[in-house]
Amino acid sequence: MESPTRIHLATVTALQTISDSEGQRITIRRLSALDKLRLFKAAGPTLAQNHLWLGMATLACSVSAINDVPVPMPTNELQVEALVSRLGDSGITAIAGALASETQPEDMVTHAGN
Repeated sequence: MESPTRIHLATVTALQTISDSEGQRITIRRLSALDKLRLFKAAGPTLAQNHLWLGMATLACSVSAINDVPVPMPTNELQVEALVSRLGDSGITAIAGALASETQPEDMVTHAGN
């Protein structure tokens, strides 16, 4: 059974809203295992092995809303590319920075009080 603290931390960090240098409000979340599996399917067998493409696609697929308008998870290569284009360099950079600096709930629980 999970502790109440772990459940609370997971809930609090589930969504994060950031702004990029162009002023877009981007709501992001960490991809679940199922989300990643669906991304591999959308990428197809060739692009799923292209780590550079997959890295950028993962950042884009972490978006759940842009300017408070929901963004559905892409289901094919063209939709991933359209989302990357919509986010632009500033959006992708902001997402990468936010996800890289985000502390994982497990880390917070493990190091609490230390």
